[in-house]
Amino acid sequence: MREDDPSDAVDTVIAQWRRERPDLDLSAMGLFARMTRIAQLAGPRLEEVFARHGLRQGEFDVLAALRRSGEPYALMPSELSAALMMSRAGMTNRLDRLEEAGLVERRLSPTDRRSFRVRLTAEGRAVVDAALTDHAANLARLVAGLAPAERDVLDQALRALARALDTAPEAP
Repeated sequence: MREDDPSDAVDTVIAQWRRERPDLDLSAMGLFARMTRIAQLAGPRLEEVFARHGLRQGEFDVLAALRRSGEPYALMPSELSAALMMSRAGMTNRLDRLEEAGLVERRLSPTDRRSFRVRLTAEGRAVVDAALTDHAANLARLVAGLAPAERDVLDQALRALARALDTAPEAP
């Protein structure tokens, strides 16, 4: 492709499918293909930042959920699982790794001795704060090619799509 050509690899795929299957509306295919491609391109660039802080993205997500929960930076494992939309078994594995690294601690709940709360340690707070600072700068760098108005339009469109998908029926 020429430098002044705004088309991309997805345009080529869509053009091929339109040639082969002109009976189908393929407009949504281009949208989802580009979102997938963006995730593939951004993923390693996000992981690099977390790795510099000794974390994987999932571990950062747990620390970030605790940090943004406010003082005392403690949640029940079920609250963390719900906040991160993941299974309790997967959460247990992450918590084990983070506790072993000294970034979180588990304490029995003072109100229900059958359950416990996960609390961010001082070291965990320092790590997540440093990682978040670098993560925010990295994200800003990744979208720097978009004008502020383009970012706003993209944000609004993605929010609307997420809402629509949240309420859409499952595929037959």
